[in-house]
Amino acid sequence: MDSRIGYDTDFLAWTEEQARLLREAARERINTPIDWENVAEEIESMGRSELRAVESALVRVIEHLLKLEHSPAVEPRGGWRWSVREQRDQANDALDDSPSLRGKLDLGKAYRRGRDYAIDGLEQDRIAVELALTDCPYTLDQILDPYWWPVNRHDLS
Repeated sequence: MDSRIGYDTDFLAWTEEQARLLREAARERINTPIDWENVAEEIESMGRSELRAVESALVRVIEHLLKLEHSPAVEPRGGWRWSVREQRDQANDALDDSPSLRGKLDLGKAYRRGRDYAIDGLEQDRIAVELALTDCPYTLDQILDPYWWPVNRHDLS
């Protein structure tokens, strides 16, 4: 039985496995004019790009969830909600394609960036907000859940 990971099952895991297999083939000195190490590196790079894309989507989701939670402004709440929906969809689609991405996400880094963007954006709107410099107040499941929204601290929906 072939236990290799399928390209269509988990893209990230597939890229990691293919890079490993290419490096093994290179060590066996197969006599073909292939630049094994750079081909393996390029395949791994595709997986890293997927990871960066998901982390970027998480940063935007966190930024706008924080704005929705902390801002007393009525507008542009609709734009923030739309952005959250769009970025959640992108992140969830990528995680469906590569389930192993979930275990590689750095939620702390995504929170720090999203928090900083939220603070900057709110300050541009002349809204002073202090956001904790500690851990992300949302779980990954909440961030990705299309039906979950934080409660606004100013009784806005």
